[in-house]
Amino acid sequence: MKLSDELPVDHWLATVYRIGAGLCGAILVVFGSLGFANQLSFFTTDGSRIAGLSSNGLLSLISLLVGAVLIAGAAVGGNVASTVNMTVGSLFLLSGFGHLFVLDRSANVLDFSMPNVIFSFVMGLLILTFGMYGRVTGGLPHDNPYWRRRHPEQAAREAAAAGGRRRAARCGTDPLRPCGSGR
Repeated sequence: MKLSDELPVDHWLATVYRIGAGLCGAILVVFGSLGFANQLSFFTTDGSRIAGLSSNGLLSLISLLVGAVLIAGAAVGGNVASTVNMTVGSLFLLSGFGHLFVLDRSANVLDFSMPNVIFSFVMGLLILTFGMYGRVTGGLPHDNPYWRRRHPEQAAREAAAAGGRRRAARCGTDPLRPCGSGR
């Protein structure tokens, strides 16, 4: 079974995915734009600061591209935004770990410093949380569309029982009395 087969098509969670992707994408686009506005050299590692983070032209370009991907995911919305959020969030976490190992080394071509690593971890967890919200948990409520998709037999039984309760509330508790009779 594919993950995308378990997702609801139109649900209120799509708004959460869109907001998360759009907000985080906008932050990255602003960061990348500030880097280009300061005319940073592409491969410099001199410690130029943008919004408290060290940056260079390459990091600004990557930030713009990743921000554009997140904004595109937000524009499409729904399951696409959720999947994009989970993918980009995971890549941010991996980037944080990778750059943690190359701090103060020549392999640090993006000019990362410790605040950049912390930003990668925080932004990655934030984006990942937006993507996983309502999709990944051990205790989904039974009215959640992900739970219903994963447990179709039990969802059908619960829907039938709920229908019976609605009929009883509407028609009374006497099973012999037909619904809608004026007795």
